[in-house]
This record gives sequence, C-alpha cells and structure tokens, in this order.
Amino acid sequence: MELRQLQYLVAVAEEASFTRAAAKAHVAQPGVSAQIRRLERELGQALLDRSAGTVRVTEAGAAVLPYARAALAAVAGIRDAVDALAGLVHGHVTVGIVGSISSPGLDLPGLLAGFHHSHPGVEITLSEADSQSLVDGLRAGRLDVALVALGATPLPGIAAEVIVDEPLMVAVSPADPLADRAAVSLDAIRDRVLVSLPRGTGLRAYLDDACLSMGFQPRISLEAGDPHLVAEFVSRGLGVGLLPESVTRAHAAQLRAITLTRPALRGRIALAWRTEAPASPAARAFLGHARAQLTRRAKGTATALGTHGIR
Repeated sequence: MELRQLQYLVAVAEEASFTRAAAKAHVAQPGVSAQIRRLERELGQALLDRSAGTVRVTEAGAAVLPYARAALAAVAGIRDAVDALAGLVHGHVTVGIVGSISSPGLDLPGLLAGFHHSHPGVEITLSEADSQSLVDGLRAGRLDVALVALGATPLPGIAAEVIVDEPLMVAVSPADPLADRAAVSLDAIRDRVLVSLPRGTGLRAYLDDACLSMGFQPRISLEAGDPHLVAEFVSRGLGVGLLPESVTRAHAAQLRAITLTRPALRGRIALAWRTEAPASPAARAFLGHARAQLTRRAKGTATALGTHGIR
C-alpha cells in the first residue's frame, strides 16, 4: 500500500471523477486508475463503483476513506512539524476570487506579489468563480482562501473578514423616467425590466430575496457575469440594474445612480476561509499576509458566515 494510492483514492472520491482527480493530482488519468486498481487487488475489495455515469464509493471504499485521509493528514503533519522546526514555509496555496472584483481598494496583483516576495517557496494557484462555487471549494478543501461577495444565506463553518462594504444602488439610463429621482424604494422597479448578475452570485440573491420580501418576482431580461457589463447594458436603456456604488461611479457619465431606501442593501466583499479544517503552513502564512494587507483599510470586522451569505 502506497501513499499515492491513498491520495488518488481520496481525490477520486471527492471529485467523483477519475479525470478531475487526475487533474487535481497533476498526473495522467491512466496512472490514477492503475494505482487504485492495485490498491483494490491488495485489499481484495472494490473501493469504487465505476458502473454508473459518475464514480461512486462502494461500502468498502467508504470504510477505507477515513483511514486514508488520516494517513495523508499524518504525513502532512510530519512535514509541517519539520518545516516549523526549520523555520521554513513552502508548499502550495490555492486562492479563489469572485469574478470581476471592481473595488479600487483591492490590489490583488500587489497582494499576490507581496506574498511571493516574502515566501518564494510557496506556489500560488488562483482561480475565478462566483461566490457559491468559491464557498463550495473552501468546504471541499479545493481552496485555502477566497475573496467572496457576501449575501444573506447562512454559511456555518466559513469565517470571513469584510474588506469592502458599500451601498447597492439602482442604476438607470439618463433617459429613464427614474433618472431625476434621488432615492427610490425597490417597489418603484416592481414592473420594470431588469439587468442582473446571474444566479449563484450574492448580488442576484440580494435582488431576488428583496423582491420576494416585497411580494413580487424580478423581471430579469439580461444576465451578465461582469457588473461593468451590466452597467453598460443599463446605460443603453436595456433595463434597470442593481449595482455596487463603486461600479456606478465608474460609469457615472453613462448612467444615473439612485439611492435605494427600502430596503437599503449593501454589497460586501470578504476574505473567507474554512474554520474547522487545519490549514497547511503555506495557507496559514497566506491568510495572515492577506488579512494584514486587505483588512488594514477595511471598516468591517471578523465574522462567521452564519449571519452572512455569498455573492
């Protein structure tokens, strides 16, 4: 029995796919399949059911998995202990970011460059997704740290520090009937065609939940994953948008931003991480660096995502 066999077994079980597991382990798929079959022959039991469209863990596999994870964690703990004694930090850290972060206070290239300069032995992997996918990645262990946009859905087990907190504004084109209004309630756009970010984003969840609380369903005509593209659609008169104040400021010449008074909604971006699982030295070092750099100018304080959700 080899550690890499246990590593591949855990990866396939978590990904429910030999292809994704191989990509996660940075090896060819045939190698993953061959090593797991050798492990199964040694144990005399099938650990994975390959008959369905997706790979599933068998009863024997489910019994083996806790021990496989414990063995891998023990080996990682040995390496961490040696690194700690030697004062070294190396390894790999995976970072996720919500798509199209637009706040001028978030210097992501500077953040990553500063960490790389301080810890050249740590490999950094960066990926972009909507906040729901990022939180799923944190929970599954695919990500160590993520920048997510908070919404209203409770997410226990995820801790966060708010680094951007700004009002959400109603955005309209200069020719829109609401363009001269200084403030409106959400009821003012009850019957209007809307442009929005897609489902899975916190801003969309805010919009859907707020409309539901006022007794109507939003009429979404166009969806775009980039809030700046939403602003462009709004400026061309294709609908009304709900956007962070920083985005409306960036497009002030093309659209009108109106204060939303009932309900008053805010957009929040937070640095998030999983609270229950032990982090690697590389992940702990990056989290400490990011918290120091990103929360220095933040007005928010650390909070658990039991009271906040995602974008």
